[in-house]
Amino acid sequence: MKADTQVRGRIAPSPSGYMHLGNAFSALLAWAFARSAGGSFVLRLEDLDERCQNPVYAKGLLDDLSWLGIDWDGEPVVQANRVPAYEEALERIASRAEIYPCFCSRADLHAASAPHASDGTPLYAGTCYSMDADERETRAAGQRHALRLHVSDETIGFVDAIQGPYEQNLARECGDFVLRRSDGVFAYQLVCVVDDIASGVTQVVRGSDLLSSTPRQILLYELLDASIPEFAHHPLLLAADGRRLSKRDGDSTIASMRERGITPETVIGYLAQLAGQAEEAEPMSARELAGIFDASKIPTRDMTVDLSCLEA
Repeated sequence: MKADTQVRGRIAPSPSGYMHLGNAFSALLAWAFARSAGGSFVLRLEDLDERCQNPVYAKGLLDDLSWLGIDWDGEPVVQANRVPAYEEALERIASRAEIYPCFCSRADLHAASAPHASDGTPLYAGTCYSMDADERETRAAGQRHALRLHVSDETIGFVDAIQGPYEQNLARECGDFVLRRSDGVFAYQLVCVVDDIASGVTQVVRGSDLLSSTPRQILLYELLDASIPEFAHHPLLLAADGRRLSKRDGDSTIASMRERGITPETVIGYLAQLAGQAEEAEPMSARELAGIFDASKIPTRDMTVDLSCLEA
């Protein structure tokens, strides 16, 4: 493939636990997308939430990635150090769109008989948006609240590099969404866009569970006058019982595999087969995968993993 030095990919794991095979799959694909095109690659630690500010897990992520042969350019970006950038972005968005305080609790949202968004979350009914402006201002002065972005009745679409065309009407399928939580922590939708813009990211490769987030993020890119990256949402890896792999699945963590003497080439080879890059799970390095990588071969549907294949 002809090198394209303009490609800049990224991974953005949360150090809330040890990396599992599904995390490794996502990181490997994002890395291979960028490196196979001769591009650069950014590592960002999404640690705004206090539950993710664990230095042991953060070091474990870096160690696991390095063990797998997944490298990155420059120092890792640490979200906890970037709060002023999120505050500035919020101000810029507020100058171009309507942001309002929301006093609804999580229990209020789940108790509402509103329809649900495509990601399963309750569709916000606009309760606080309908509130009298003076009442909102008075309550906001003395009551903890989130900040929501009011969305218009418009459809935002894009062509995903793996899943194909996707579109969403923000008002009907998403609703006004949170930019800053009631505990003061900036929301994922905002921070990932702000960080990708700051890092010059041109290519976002991540799990299909985040596909429905993309139209919201495209809106934020537009409100911040930024170029919209290419998106590619890969299938998820599932446990035998149909659950998504999680950091609670001890046997699926990369740290556990390292302890059991499984080689990184064995892991990469198995993930390459799942990604449609090899017919058999033959051991290979990450660099070897980048040399044969073909994004058009990546399947679109979620896949069940068989961890016994790594023990052979």
